[in-house]
Formats: sequence, C-alpha cells, structure tokens
Amino acid sequence: MNDLIVTFGLEGWKPAISALLLPPLPLLLLVLVGARLMFRRRLLAWALILLGCASLLLLSMPAFGKWVRATVFPVPPALGEERMADLLRQPMPTAIVVLGGGRRELSPEYGVSNLSMLGLERVRYGVWLARRTKWPMLYSGGLGHGGRPGATEAEIAARVAEREFGVPFRWLEDRSRDTTENALLSVPILREQGIRRIVLVTHDFHMRRAIRAFERASARDAVAMTIVPAPVGLTPAYEWEAGDFLPGRQGWFDSHLLLHEMLGFALGA
Repeated sequence: MNDLIVTFGLEGWKPAISALLLPPLPLLLLVLVGARLMFRRRLLAWALILLGCASLLLLSMPAFGKWVRATVFPVPPALGEERMADLLRQPMPTAIVVLGGGRRELSPEYGVSNLSMLGLERVRYGVWLARRTKWPMLYSGGLGHGGRPGATEAEIAARVAEREFGVPFRWLEDRSRDTTENALLSVPILREQGIRRIVLVTHDFHMRRAIRAFERASARDAVAMTIVPAPVGLTPAYEWEAGDFLPGRQGWFDSHLLLHEMLGFALGA
C-alpha cells in the first residue's frame, strides 16, 4: 500500500489518511451511525454505540498498551549493559543513528524552534550511548509530510546536541519526510563512511517499522549492514496494576502511537 502511495505521489496525504483511519474518528462515526439508526434498527444502533464507546474507553487505558506490547505488537528489549559490552568487543565500524520524532516550529520560552518531546528523548539517549561507546552519531529527519517551511529536525537536533549536551552529531540527514526515507537517505551516507553496523535509536513502538525500513534500504543499496535496535521509552514489565485500567490522557496517547505504528507496519510504510 505504501508503494502505491509513493507511486501516485500522494505522500503528502499521509497525515490525512492517518487521521481518517485511526481513532477517535472511526469510533465516533460508529456512535453517530448508531444514533442515526436508533429509530429504525434499535438493536444494531445500540450495538454500534456501545462498541464505539467501549473502544474509546479501552484505548484510553494504559492496560491496552501493555497488552499490545506483550502480544500483538511486541517491541525489542532495551540495549542492556551485556549486549553493549559484546558490541564493543566486536571490531566493526559502528554508528549510532537517531531517527527524528517531530519538531516544534517555535518554543517561545527559548525563542527558537525545538524538537518534540519524543524527538528530545531520542537525542538524549543517542548522546548517552555515544558517550558510553565513543561511536559517532547520525541524525535523520527533515520536514514531515505537510510540514511548514523552517528549520529541519536535523538542524534543530544538531543545535540541541551540541549546545545542551556537548556531543555533536557527525552526520546530518535533513531531507527525509518519513521512516522509509530516513533509511533510504541515511544508508548511503553511512556506506560511504565505511559504516557496517547501525545502532538504531527510536522509540519502542516505532522500532519494528524502523528496522524493516533500514533492512530494505541496505538490501536496495547492496550493502551488508547489521542493525542493532536501541529502543527508548520502554515501559518496565511490571505486573498489572489497578491504575492500568483507569482511563487517562497517557493511556490514550500511548494507544494512538501504537495503532499508528501497527497501521504503518501493515501497509508497508
């Protein structure tokens, strides 16, 4: 499906397609259709209304995200100390690749553009890894589909990393608009520098799609590239808690991110 979107030049429609296919719009439509049928087919009407409301409630519970990660859409584990030590013992040209997570056109408190909350979390972890391993870093991120002109994510990330963390990115890829382009435009840069192993930094819910994109890009570029997942934002595997079944903003935010990634993965994006 993603290939068809690219073929017909509809990449700019991706945000609109996501808004149409992902909650809450489809579930709200269920409720509205049920209300419209109330005076004709009462049983079906109530079924649609209850389904829509129950789904909205479920998606707002943190328990839903925990269940999805444990069963339907498992995420890679953290890059632990033992695994990192193994990598350091294996002599191979390695780079840390941090994927963009969105930008803010202006942060009034700073007076300049800034990275989103997700983007900042990825940069921070990439810098932490770079300090521990001494591997060079690449940041991949331009302007997303439908993004307004301005500083690219890569430009903002370079400023944040150097001025606030004191660890600069060695390479910047500032033309990509999505995960597929992150990989297609980053792999050639790394290949020219002799890099053969990528420590890939992105959020846990995004990692499966990101790994697939970089594997495809490596195959397309005819270069043997080892991809090591280094997910950030992982949730500890605690036992279920009562609070996991209470609806809230964080549960809804997490569910929406997971469903977005599942949709993108299913469509081949």
